[in-house]
Amino acid sequence: MDWIFLLLAGCGEMSGVTALGFYSNTKKKLALVAMIISFVFSFSFLYLSLQTIPMSIGYSIWTGIGAAGGSLMNMWLFNESKSFKRFFFIFLIIISVIGLKFVN
Repeated sequence: MDWIFLLLAGCGEMSGVTALGFYSNTKKKLALVAMIISFVFSFSFLYLSLQTIPMSIGYSIWTGIGAAGGSLMNMWLFNESKSFKRFFFIFLIIISVIGLKFVN
């Protein structure tokens, strides 16, 4: 269950970063509210997951999900650059996060 909590926390981080992008582009209060709710959701599930997962592993995976997922979402939603280099380095983040799970 702890890994499900960590995945939910990562999804909350992704949605919070995406809502931050919407807010910075539109300055709408609804985007700000969505961002706050997403980050509260994310931190709550991160807290629950870190009850059993070591912090060094849990925090790294949570950050990786947020960074890679947020980048991909912003490339899709805000038409950011979709260069090979960006995809390559996002791929490296994902591989590193998976690697952390296996060396635990």
